[in-house]
Amino acid sequence: MTESSLILDVNAERLQALLQSLGYRVTLSEQNGMVQLLSASQGVGFAARMGNPGQQDGQYLDYTLSCALRVQGELPAGLAERWNVEKRFARLSVQGAFLVLELDVIVAGGVSETYLRATTELWDRLLQEFLLFLRANASAQAAADAPAADAEGDAREENAAAQAATH
Repeated sequence: MTESSLILDVNAERLQALLQSLGYRVTLSEQNGMVQLLSASQGVGFAARMGNPGQQDGQYLDYTLSCALRVQGELPAGLAERWNVEKRFARLSVQGAFLVLELDVIVAGGVSETYLRATTELWDRLLQEFLLFLRANASAQAAADAPAADAEGDAREENAAAQAATH
């Protein structure tokens, strides 16, 4: 590969074209003066946000693929930490009421079009694994909560029986 064929920076239009060539529907959006691309995979929305600026206006040396899911209820303790220990490439964090999966893609120094495609395919795979991870942990949490709920129900029944016996 010659240095002239390396991609040294990206812009929103190039990234949009790449995602569309891989079959994603993509919408260009602006948030707080920053351009981002909105798309979805596996029925889950994600954004591509431009990172560090390159030498020319509108060009960037990196971007972040990000999926933020609103948390409903309690998260199992250590969920994000467990993902970060078990999985590679993308990090999971809790940001307020959101569970956020992020993957940084660095083009500084030069990368190929194949690298950008492979990174996007990796992101798609990580989103699949993320959903499976969340389902498995939700099932484990529900199973852990069931004995506690049963114990609470047993205690209420015993309490009701004791009250009935005294009246």
